[in-house]
Amino acid sequence: MTDTQSRPPWTPGSATGIGSLPGTDMREALRVVLGELPDFPHLPELPARGPGSDLVGRTAQLLVELYVDLQPSGWRFCDRPGVDARRAGGVLRADLDLLEELAQGYAGPFKIQVAGPWTLAAGIELRHGDKALADPGAYRDLAASLAEGLAAHVTEVSRRVPGAALVLQLDEPALPMVLAGSVPTASGFGALAAVEEQVVQDLLGQVVGAAHAAGASVVVHCCAPDVPLGLVRAAGAAAVSLDATLLTETCYDALAEVVEAGLDLFCGVVPAVPGNAEVVGPADARAAWNGGASTEPVKAAAERVRRLWGELGFAPEEVAKRVVVTPTCGMAGAPPPYARWAMKRAREVARALGEL
Repeated sequence: MTDTQSRPPWTPGSATGIGSLPGTDMREALRVVLGELPDFPHLPELPARGPGSDLVGRTAQLLVELYVDLQPSGWRFCDRPGVDARRAGGVLRADLDLLEELAQGYAGPFKIQVAGPWTLAAGIELRHGDKALADPGAYRDLAASLAEGLAAHVTEVSRRVPGAALVLQLDEPALPMVLAGSVPTASGFGALAAVEEQVVQDLLGQVVGAAHAAGASVVVHCCAPDVPLGLVRAAGAAAVSLDATLLTETCYDALAEVVEAGLDLFCGVVPAVPGNAEVVGPADARAAWNGGASTEPVKAAAERVRRLWGELGFAPEEVAKRVVVTPTCGMAGAPPPYARWAMKRAREVARALGEL
């Protein structure tokens, strides 16, 4: 375990967001994040702004010597950047300008998010064929390009926010499908072959290692119910981010094993949209619309995390040190007032967790 991994920058009782938020105004989104998550903010993603603000298109702007263009079927590799890619690159640079302006004087952990190599490979098509995932040479080149681009991106964000201890979140929603051989072909009439687990681990580890070398701690986020926890740990991540509402007792042994090995948890317990309020309770979700929230649901959510931690076999006094509270997933589909409330609620749950 490297020094970056052994001493992650988040502090006990921390909360952060997953990444995506509703709306199109980055200045307002940054102000909300810096205000509601002052101890562990993140650079928001605003997919509603259109092509290039989506996870795959935004991350593709960081690739080195690989270019994409937007086609009716989605993003595709090409010889030179298309108009949508050039526009997306400009939006990303403008977002970093705003971050530099609004985060002046900030010191502490700060998170940025990008698509991981396997989600990129499952989401970008080759010039004259299927998705990059179908071609071992293509996905190896893609991972190498992403590793180089992410190192430069981490360095750039560090320059703009010099007090930040950077945390890089690799979003890998496609990871379980890559391993299971269930990623659809470009035509949609079949599925691409599964990739060997060791290959998946090695290329994910290549990207994680590049980010570590640039000075960032790495979190791998996957909100599927079958997160490959052992692979994430073996790839060198400092933490795994998951939706705690999807956890079942069948995965407790694997989860306990990776936590014992040093992996921290980013635990999604606050519903990402108001229609899914089973964690903190329907009454609490309604309270969000009235501008207030009772104390009991906060304690109930914190108690749920503490109980999970205990069922994994770990001491209660360690939970606030090893668990970061988050919404269950990205909140691009939530109403803006709810998204603001959910970030505030995550912070309240994290603080209550430290008091238990």
